[in-house]
Amino acid sequence: MLDLLKPAVISFQEFLSLTARTIRNLPRKPHYWDDIFIQMDIIGVGGLPVVSLTGFFSGAVMALQMSRALQTYGATSQVGQIVAITLVREMGPVLTALMIAGRNASGMASEIGSMKVTEQIDAMRALGTDPVQKLVKPRLIATAVVLPLLTIIADFLGIVGGWIVACLMLSLTTSAQYWNNSWRALEYNDISQGLLKPFVFAIVIALVGCHYGMSTTGGTQGVGLATTQAMVVASVWVVVLTFIIGRFFVAI
Repeated sequence: MLDLLKPAVISFQEFLSLTARTIRNLPRKPHYWDDIFIQMDIIGVGGLPVVSLTGFFSGAVMALQMSRALQTYGATSQVGQIVAITLVREMGPVLTALMIAGRNASGMASEIGSMKVTEQIDAMRALGTDPVQKLVKPRLIATAVVLPLLTIIADFLGIVGGWIVACLMLSLTTSAQYWNNSWRALEYNDISQGLLKPFVFAIVIALVGCHYGMSTTGGTQGVGLATTQAMVVASVWVVVLTFIIGRFFVAI
């Protein structure tokens, strides 16, 4: 039993060590702004199409599935409120984070893992460059900045998707009533929860991807394994953290 737990415990310790080193290096120079902007372009602009499609059809499907229940109780006018609250609180941040975890956590792990197995990281250390400062820090900053912005876009497009289904396709309510209910339903607690979640998710996604990349061993097969592990672990952490954060906001 202990032999089975030992690799997981060691991996978690290494993850915590990498997290501490990265946070400690955040205020330190150099900041490698070029690398930060490149990563923001890769994560933000590159992830925009899949995030937009996911957000739009999430709202559309939500309005479509809720239509029968709302018609049964004569509450079709509340479809905008349900779509807005569900997207902003939960579905928008979680689905966006899962898309970015699948796309970018695995990408970070494969990119850094390839550098690790080809000894580029060792060469970087030999030249006096801190790999954490050069590789991990820009990815963490870029993900933390971009993911909340992507979540806002996904939330808006999801509400638009719900509007198209509810008002134009099924005529459940009027456009004015839909948008008015959507806007009035959102409180500061919902908005703060919807922005805090993607920020926390971004930190975990970036650190998990970089951790598995820095821990890669075994050549090209090891790179593939690290890529898969990064995507799976980051996705699981997103689901776990959304419960923890949601429980915190329910308590207050």
